Amino acid sequence: MIFYGWRIVAAAFVVLFTAYGAQYCFGVFFAALLDEFRWSRAGVSGVFSLYAFGYCVVGFPAGRLTDRWGPRAVVTAGAVLLGSALAAMALVRHLWQPYVIYGIVGALGMGTAYVPCHSTVVKWFARRRGLAIGVASTGASLGTFALPPLAQRLVTVAGWRAAYVVFGVGVLTALALAATVMRRDPRSMGLRPDGDDELARTDDAPVLPAWPLRLALRERAFWLIGAAFTATWLAVFIPLVHLVPFARDLGYDAATGAWLLSALGAGAVGGRLVMGAVSDLIGRRPTIMMAMAAQAVAFVAFATVHGLAALATTAVAFGFAYGTISALFPAIVGDFFGPEQAGSLVGFLFALGGSLAAWGPLVAGLVYDTTGGYGVIFRASAGANLLAALLIGIATPPSRKLKPLGRRPKC
Repeated sequence: MIFYGWRIVAAAFVVLFTAYGAQYCFGVFFAALLDEFRWSRAGVSGVFSLYAFGYCVVGFPAGRLTDRWGPRAVVTAGAVLLGSALAAMALVRHLWQPYVIYGIVGALGMGTAYVPCHSTVVKWFARRRGLAIGVASTGASLGTFALPPLAQRLVTVAGWRAAYVVFGVGVLTALALAATVMRRDPRSMGLRPDGDDELARTDDAPVLPAWPLRLALRERAFWLIGAAFTATWLAVFIPLVHLVPFARDLGYDAATGAWLLSALGAGAVGGRLVMGAVSDLIGRRPTIMMAMAAQAVAFVAFATVHGLAALATTAVAFGFAYGTISALFPAIVGDFFGPEQAGSLVGFLFALGGSLAAWGPLVAGLVYDTTGGYGVIFRASAGANLLAALLIGIATPPSRKLKPLGRRPKC
């Protein structure tokens, strides 16, 4: 019989595929909004920055509510909010409206995707945590690969307003259905992580303590992880939002830009699937450090490339690194501090790092409006990723002795 945890992985896959696929269609709608209203890039980028700030901040209460109520209620509420916001974007006439509809209401809905899904998967797996997280989070990458071309096609055929309505209905339906499968943790169904029985435990198996947030906040490792992921996330939204207009600046049309977003998503699929399993073998930290270094190289390449083949290769490489980092963030938190309070711990760090990183696209838009290009911001992003790799490299699991709950995977 298939372990129910893999059904949790499948449900998380659907949620992340739908929510993140729709999110990264913003680059397609970005170009359509610029064409119709002639707003500045900074003005439209600010919509996404407010949205990203909001959904990252919401990740913290969403994580705590997931620990308390379970993921079904939280994800269902998010489905209603996010689907409604996307459909309502069809009514936009003035620049302040997307700030309210997408930047606030949409953010409240999106905040129930990343943290609830990842923290729930963390609770269902221990030995195969990296693989399970990798498979679930592949949904976000496949969504980034599959949905931007669909959005571009809908915009071309039916217009951006109709496309937003279609996406809103689709997001509401898919997320609400996936939420019905979600369960809090294996103990709620009389099961153990990974589907193991009691006999699978050995007397000398290393254990994970239970770390509530109030104690984790006192640990150096917790803040080093937070600082590392903040540094890498400061840059990560920039290509995801600006890649389509960046491609247009290089002489390619919007359809090519959407295809490049798909290439980025394809790379992220590989990163999440391959490196999630690799991290179970060689440890979370070295895997994440390699990905951060690779992302730094990709940003340097973005600052220098011109040809389509080189641009596509860079997008794939960036996606591979981005997918790896995104997948392994909740896994390393679970490794260091245990799965029991994963929603609260991951949610706090996600809110901290993501709320700062949210302003990256706005800063990139301001830099573009000032300098006429993205070179400066791409090079600064490379430096931020090198700093992130250093910080994660010096983070070590806390040594304080707390009540054990389970086995400690390799870190």
